[in-house]
Amino acid sequence: MLDHLVYAVPDLERAVDEIEHQVGVRPASGGTHAGGLTHNALLSLGTATYLEVIARVPGSEAPSGALPFGLETLREPRLVTWAVAVDDIEQRVEEARAAGYDPGEMIAGGRDLPDGSHLGWELVVRQKPAGDGIVPFLIRWLSEPHPSTTAPKGCRFVSLRAEHLEPQSVLPMLQALGVELSVSQGTKARLIATLHTPNGMVELS
Repeated sequence: MLDHLVYAVPDLERAVDEIEHQVGVRPASGGTHAGGLTHNALLSLGTATYLEVIARVPGSEAPSGALPFGLETLREPRLVTWAVAVDDIEQRVEEARAAGYDPGEMIAGGRDLPDGSHLGWELVVRQKPAGDGIVPFLIRWLSEPHPSTTAPKGCRFVSLRAEHLEPQSVLPMLQALGVELSVSQGTKARLIATLHTPNGMVELS
């Protein structure tokens, strides 16, 4: 179900150093996204699952509000959302809308890899993450290899849970997507991922 976790940071190089210290494995550069406004580093979390560490490219100029995940105003690293990989993406969208939740429009995406090749995908995503990021977006991969197979290994995804001021407001959205996630009462919206790492069990939020 889980394809990847999205960890947004103000500074990519600094975040990579901090994550290496925390989990014992250093994320590797993933490349620059289309448009050259964001770049990322990746860490495999096991079969078909990975962590994406994403930041604004230093010095890049973007129209106001144009960057994903609030990167233009982000001050502290945080787990901002997650993605679910599906092959039947059109059907999943139809079913979600029929259940009363619109997951967004389908858009094409891509990233230039460090070796000069290009990785492509399709996303169904809302302009503003639903449920403060607790509700995932959908992704369908159009090319290989999947990042989990090429990113540094050694960590394993264990579980994902969430906290929200109003859990009942996000549960219908998750159900419409056919996604299960434990959402408990909290003081703010927060995703908490548990990872098995060379440094032991680590929580990332």
